[in-house]
Amino acid sequence: MTPTLPKQLAGDGHFNLGSPCEQEAERQLLAKVRAGDEEASAALVRKYGGRMLAVARRFLPFEEDSADAVQDAFLSAFRSLVNFEGNSSLGTWLHRIVVNSCLMKLRAQSRSRQIPIDDLLPTFDETGHHARPVRRWEDQAFLRLTREETRVQVRACIDRLPKAYRTVLLLRDIEELDTEETAKQLEITPAAVKTRLHRARQALRTLLEPVVLGADL
Repeated sequence: MTPTLPKQLAGDGHFNLGSPCEQEAERQLLAKVRAGDEEASAALVRKYGGRMLAVARRFLPFEEDSADAVQDAFLSAFRSLVNFEGNSSLGTWLHRIVVNSCLMKLRAQSRSRQIPIDDLLPTFDETGHHARPVRRWEDQAFLRLTREETRVQVRACIDRLPKAYRTVLLLRDIEELDTEETAKQLEITPAAVKTRLHRARQALRTLLEPVVLGADL
């Protein structure tokens, strides 16, 4: 079985719509920002900056890159705020912008030291059977993935995937974009998204085995 990631690993980067009172406060904050109120602009950054940084950290392994992506996202948001129509919450809109900012930064980065994807995929013998035993993941293994003390290890495993596969995994399994949206973001075909996602999940399973099963690979 090739597991998808538990939703708890998404962390605090997703934004909820909030109560009617919170929505009204958001509308008032937006009105002040659009009117050029610097204190309101600073309040907006304080309110959403931490959650946007949590999103950026999932895509970019280095803190400096994550901070730069958030800064770029805010600059883009302030430039585009006049076009924000309120069809979604402000937080959801900012979430999309910071994800786009991260993807742009990833495209600009040079290739880093990563594990080749083929080294992490299942291998088969001449009879078509797995070359090594595949250990079954019981419910307890999935529970371990959601514990706080293992989440850092899980994120580290994700970071070890080649960038093309890591990005697809993050967009589909963490950000919960559908196949068409992911393909549009990455400028690839939906078929390519499905192939990369399948291979990324298989590779991640290999990397996670020592974490969830205590295997020595």
